[in-house]
Amino acid sequence: MNNPENCPCGSEKSFVQCCGIYLNGEAKAETAEQLMHSRYSAYAKENESYLKNTWHPDTQPETIEFEPDIKWIRLRIKNTEKGGADDEQGTVEFIATYKKNGRAFQLHEISRFVRNNGAWVYLDGEDNNN
Repeated sequence: MNNPENCPCGSEKSFVQCCGIYLNGEAKAETAEQLMHSRYSAYAKENESYLKNTWHPDTQPETIEFEPDIKWIRLRIKNTEKGGADDEQGTVEFIATYKKNGRAFQLHEISRFVRNNGAWVYLDGEDNNN
C-alpha cells in the first residue's frame, strides 16, 4: 500500500513532485500515459475539476460522482500505443485496483486519449473486464 505522502499513481515519488504538478495546474501532461497517471490520482483524491478539465468536451459528463466507500489502491499500466509527445492520439490499457466495503475489485480499461487545443484529454474507454 502507498505511503500517504506518495503519489496515488504508484510512482514512488511524492504527490507534490509527481501528479500534484498536473492537478494543481503547474504543468500539462506531455503524454497520454502521464495524463492517465494524473487522472487516476485525481480519482483517488476526488478532484472533479481536474477530471473535467482533462476530459474531451464531446464526451465529458456533467458531473462526476465519487463513491464514498471506494478507496483506490493501485494503478498498473499494461500497454500504451502512440500517445507520445509528438502524437495526436493514443491509447493506454490499465488495471486500477480499488476496495469497496473491504473487498478488492479491478477496473480494466483501454482508454483513448486525443489532443484538444494542444493538450492531452481523455476521450473514452472500453471496459476490458471479463
